Amino acid sequence: MQVPVAAVLQANTKREQGKKAQYGNIMAAKAVADIVRTTLGPRAMLKMLLDASGGIILTNDGNAILREIDVSHPAAKSIIELSRTQDEEVGDGTTSVIILGGEMLHAAEPFLERNLHPTVIIRGYVRALEDAVKIVDELAFPIDISDRKQMLKIIASCIGTKFTSRFGTLMPELALDAVQTVAVQAPGGAREIDIKKYAKVEKLPGGSIEDCKVLAGVMFQKDVTAPGRMRRKIRKPRVLLLDCPLEYKKGENQTNVELTREEDWATLLKLEEEAVERQCAEIIRHKPDLVITEKGLSDLAMHFLTKAGISAIRRLRKTDNNRIARATGATIVHRVEEIRSSDIGTRAGLFEVLKLGDEFFTFIVDCEDPKACTILLRGASKDVLNEVERNLHDAMGVARNVMMDPRLVPGGGAVEMAVSRGLSDRAAAVAGPEQGPYRAVGAALEVIPRTLAQNCGANIIRVLTKLRAQHAEPGNAGATFGIDGITGAIVDMKELGVWEPYEVKTQTIKTAVESAMLLLRIDDIVSGIQKKDKTAPGQSKPSGPQAEDPDQVDSEAMLPD
Repeated sequence: MQVPVAAVLQANTKREQGKKAQYGNIMAAKAVADIVRTTLGPRAMLKMLLDASGGIILTNDGNAILREIDVSHPAAKSIIELSRTQDEEVGDGTTSVIILGGEMLHAAEPFLERNLHPTVIIRGYVRALEDAVKIVDELAFPIDISDRKQMLKIIASCIGTKFTSRFGTLMPELALDAVQTVAVQAPGGAREIDIKKYAKVEKLPGGSIEDCKVLAGVMFQKDVTAPGRMRRKIRKPRVLLLDCPLEYKKGENQTNVELTREEDWATLLKLEEEAVERQCAEIIRHKPDLVITEKGLSDLAMHFLTKAGISAIRRLRKTDNNRIARATGATIVHRVEEIRSSDIGTRAGLFEVLKLGDEFFTFIVDCEDPKACTILLRGASKDVLNEVERNLHDAMGVARNVMMDPRLVPGGGAVEMAVSRGLSDRAAAVAGPEQGPYRAVGAALEVIPRTLAQNCGANIIRVLTKLRAQHAEPGNAGATFGIDGITGAIVDMKELGVWEPYEVKTQTIKTAVESAMLLLRIDDIVSGIQKKDKTAPGQSKPSGPQAEDPDQVDSEAMLPD
């Protein structure tokens, strides 16, 4: 059967379009990876970012850098999204995942040039990823999370590349204390550690970094509603938490009241007062020392509570109220009539309102077994505090990961080189055209030790050759050797004490390879955005052949036949 020339030309054109889209995606991923490449390792360079409000950010945190970058290419946006996903999942490895993702796509370029179908490349990548995870499993070893000294050493080695590493064990101690405070043993034996909800960071400019501490309780920026008359310091307070208003309930919609006699106005006001008085009497009956509500609190309710010697705080955030409930053992009550004695929180040791700078802050601290905490950060300026907060977030992520999955792997590029070596040895067992992409994954993983060597000014070729030779030792003897990111020398990571959580490492490799496979599947980028109608307001759109705008492209017309 004779194939029409037009069909052949159309197929070739589509193939060329697919290649063009894939090359564009690879170039975009490489460009994003090159931005953050110099921020990896202890000798990382900093990036100066100008945010939308004109402020300046100095950081080497991959996620913080990419968050501020404005890109238009969809593949570049997809790569940038990887760092956010990595940050939310494990809290660390945001720079590594971008560099690896870019390198995985770059490794596929020679195969596309040789007309190897993307599906074949992806099959090789899938098989390589499965074997890579198995090799990392072999390198991982368990640790005792109850050993505080060892845990601090692990966290310190993971955030050794950050700004706060110069302050010694301060950040690791803060991170470990915060994570251990919010850790909860769920029914079924599982451990739940929600640092996002229950470990809040409060930044107060002033003081020194050494003044940072983890509070066994909650701190928030509020003062009591009647500062002159309500107590600002209570020891062992009984805390009542509400999410209902302590004022007369207004109508759902617009309410009209028609009064015929003057005395009826006084009666109406009296009914309102009695309703508020009933609410306060119900609260006073349970003898709390402190009442906190998420809604409003009227002057009349304030008067009744003050007479009873009860301090009150109003309009608190829902998130802060949840933290207080967890720290004090209180239950948030939705209606005053439903208050029971068991709803009162009694685990707090001290309620105190202090003036720090120009603002008043409320402290509910010294709680017995609090499952929520506040990390108070002090420093010279807001810029320093923002960077400390970013570093602390990474440190808490590391502590959480190790407590959730207590396994470690060697750092300093040792794992990547060991996986690269392992994939190279196993490649002979892979038959057919998939063997090339399978080997390419192993070669791409070497980008991490190569970047570490490059960032500390070492001779890249010489160092990588030595490291490969070390990992080629028989019996997996050199599998823990990596690059000292400060000197550029080849060192056994066991002796240097540089470790990474197993969960971070596997998540980094999986995310990078899977995102590369996803972008390789794209063979065309179709825009669904139409240009806006150019007619003036109030005018009807002209009809007929003259009305067609040659610049206006219909999204349906761009779809393949």
